[in-house]
Amino acid sequence: MPKVPAIKLRDRAAALTAYFSPRVIGEVNDAYVKVAKIKGDEIPWHNHAEEDELFYIIDGSLLFEVEGQTPFTMQTGDLYIVERGVNHRVSSTEECSILLVENKSTEHLGETESEIVSTIEEQLQEYDEAPEV
Repeated sequence: MPKVPAIKLRDRAAALTAYFSPRVIGEVNDAYVKVAKIKGDEIPWHNHAEEDELFYIIDGSLLFEVEGQTPFTMQTGDLYIVERGVNHRVSSTEECSILLVENKSTEHLGETESEIVSTIEEQLQEYDEAPEV
């Protein structure tokens, strides 16, 4: 069995050059594991009609808004799962690095149109400079 090196999440996130542009770093069964950087409030309200979505905060803090709930702030090490069909959005005043776990069929912002939407082809692209693992 081939030896797979451990993934250093902070290094992978630090190698990202754009905000709101997730990059796939691995696969687990029918799901992608992604890292992204968030800064600002450009992510619109959206949902994923058929898929749940897992958020894990690698570094920083993330304001999480879920329709019908009081907004809450996630901190480094926090994890939250958004259930399918639930409207949500995230933002951060300072740079925040996150890990996402999403089904391979999950559209970046569901069916919501936005200038920041990344296609899965874009999310599968290599980094500008490949980080060491």
